[in-house]
Amino acid sequence: MSREIARKVLEIESRAILELLPRIDAGFDRAVEILLACAGRVVVTGMGKSGLIGQKVSATLASTGTPSLFLHPAEAIHGDLGRIVKGDAVLAISHSGDTGEILALVPQVKRLGSPLLAMTGRPRSALAAAADVHLDVSIREEACPLGLAPTASTTAALAMGDALAMALVERRGFTVDDFAVLHPGGHLRKNGLQSRRRHPVQQSPAGRWLKWKSGDAGRYRQHSDRQLRLQRRLLRGDVDEPGRVAHRAGRQQRPVPVRQRRVPDR
Repeated sequence: MSREIARKVLEIESRAILELLPRIDAGFDRAVEILLACAGRVVVTGMGKSGLIGQKVSATLASTGTPSLFLHPAEAIHGDLGRIVKGDAVLAISHSGDTGEILALVPQVKRLGSPLLAMTGRPRSALAAAADVHLDVSIREEACPLGLAPTASTTAALAMGDALAMALVERRGFTVDDFAVLHPGGHLRKNGLQSRRRHPVQQSPAGRWLKWKSGDAGRYRQHSDRQLRLQRRLLRGDVDEPGRVAHRAGRQQRPVPVRQRRVPDR
């Protein structure tokens, strides 16, 4: 019985994702253009389970070259509205499209002139009508046997958020080097180093500068000869920089002897 339910859940949620394919249209292109042209940050907001999806979408954007933060709508209407500033773009996620806390943010967003993108399951909802661009993530049914717990709806919203983020990766020309710079630790860093072995870092003929691309702008970072040698060893995988740093930090220095002063007997 449990296996049958599990299979049904996966079938329903996979179908919810596949049904998004025809909705990748001119509206999606416009959403990508708006986020690409955003001079500030992409402020993602959502309530409840949609908020949890929003946190993940925001984190994916930030880690792939699109500055982003998550704003809890309930906190926003109690003072955190100041986090949205002119130049930001707002991505609001709400399955119903009628979440009161999110609708309360709309006048502030409009006042700042920030573009509002909405991701809802109801194209005729109040939030969809107020948005500059609406992304339809509606579903046939939830995977929950009771039809209540957000399951297929959150899966569809997450998939659409990933689609936006990956489209921006391609449009920005986000590279393996950029990914490695934003992921200096953990397993993702090792994957980035392995990719860099296949795609060496560009260097000037003098070999004194390493070029790092971040989004559309170039950044240059000067290195000494010793640092360049270490960088080449890192690219070959001959040395693990975190381990090297830890080794250096853990090195014990020879204790300095303290000269004792003889106290005369009295």
